[in-house]
Amino acid sequence: MSRIGKSPIVIPDGVTVDIKDGVVTVKGKLGELSQEIKDIEIKQEEGQLVLERSSENKDHRAKHGLYRSLINNMVEGVSKGFTKELELVGVGYRASNQGQKLDLALGFSHNIVMDIAPEVKIETVSEKGKNPLVKLTSHDKQLVGQVAAKIRSFRKPEPYKGKGIKFVGEQIRRKAGKSA
Repeated sequence: MSRIGKSPIVIPDGVTVDIKDGVVTVKGKLGELSQEIKDIEIKQEEGQLVLERSSENKDHRAKHGLYRSLINNMVEGVSKGFTKELELVGVGYRASNQGQKLDLALGFSHNIVMDIAPEVKIETVSEKGKNPLVKLTSHDKQLVGQVAAKIRSFRKPEPYKGKGIKFVGEQIRRKAGKSA
């Protein structure tokens, strides 16, 4: 049996879960998320959600842990939220935002201006002597990760000098340069 799938999901105070026609809707103080569930039965009991599969079919076994993780991320997102931080490493790399528009200066001839989804709150931090930071916050884990990956794809960290956009705490595998 799936180790992840069989553990129950604890529902914190202030979060409501509705299950109708195979669609799970989670509401909390930060927002509302919904997910369509197939082939898995969900039981709500004593402030917990328990997922059970109908058979030992390979497809059902695969979806058991997946749906448990998705629902757990939804519950965690509407109660606490998710944050990703990106760091711009490089001389002259800058980031600024006006509302939901992110303006990145990454050494190209023109700045990159990106519209961020309204569900994601964006904040840029520029301190003297430190690399600029871009903080993304939302209740939707998938959306935050997707936006962060898109921003990172504009200038991925390169292995020789380490310049580029990287996640805070990410270790860049470095290579030695030319040996004469």
